[in-house]
Amino acid sequence: MTEEQVNRRKDRIHEIIFEADTKEGKLFDIILLAMIVLSIIAVMLESVESIEKKYGFALHTAEWILTVLFTIEYGLRMYCVRSRRKYAFSFFGIIDVLSILPTYLTLFISGAALNRLMIIRILRLLRIFRIFKLGHFMGEGQLIVNAMKASRQKIFVFLFFVMIMVVLMGSIMHLIEGAVNDGFSNIPNSIYWAIVTLTTVGYGDISPITPFGKFLSAIVMILGYAVIAVPTGIVSAELVNEDHQKNKYHNTQVCRFCLEEQHDDDAVFCKTCGSILNEKEKTA
Repeated sequence: MTEEQVNRRKDRIHEIIFEADTKEGKLFDIILLAMIVLSIIAVMLESVESIEKKYGFALHTAEWILTVLFTIEYGLRMYCVRSRRKYAFSFFGIIDVLSILPTYLTLFISGAALNRLMIIRILRLLRIFRIFKLGHFMGEGQLIVNAMKASRQKIFVFLFFVMIMVVLMGSIMHLIEGAVNDGFSNIPNSIYWAIVTLTTVGYGDISPITPFGKFLSAIVMILGYAVIAVPTGIVSAELVNEDHQKNKYHNTQVCRFCLEEQHDDDAVFCKTCGSILNEKEKTA
């Protein structure tokens, strides 16, 4: 088989398992998602002692079958990409390895907790956005990411201010309550109380008992509402600024060289590395 034929075969496999613009690609990803869901259900059922005792062997067998299939799938992904290192260290590449590794480790390390780590496979369900042509959701998601990046300095300054506030409030509360309330016997515990109160979580495991302590607690609670509102306003403002720049796309094209996604519908070349994209006819 010539090198050109090998590359053509790799491109075909890449189009099927990385993209969903063809019937074969969509079918492959739907089957893959079904396998992931079955595997997650099996792991969940194994955590129920009564079910594990009764159907443990069947669940373990199913898990091994699915793990072998996932291993083959990972091998095919590594085979068809042009940059194996880039895929191996990408988000989904790492998730793919972590989703099969615990099963093989059980051959050398015992423990149900290790096997339950396979629940991480649920992250692979993120591929559902690509499969069912929900690319516009990805576009909106990218809009949020861009807004977060643009507002990161403002958020950092805000969080730094909050950090100073909780240290100050915790220290003051330690001075007020420390002598009469074991919950505020040290500054770290008092800072923990300040964080819980300021974020409006309110576990109630530590609470003031002196009048002035309760007064200060009420102030921190009121400030908590401002704490919630400020970062929301910062990100919302950036969302408005980013809205007109958002890049909508409705295809699932993935560059087989650099694994870049989010290409325009009429794109022929990758916008990152310039490599040619698959030119096969797309199906709706």
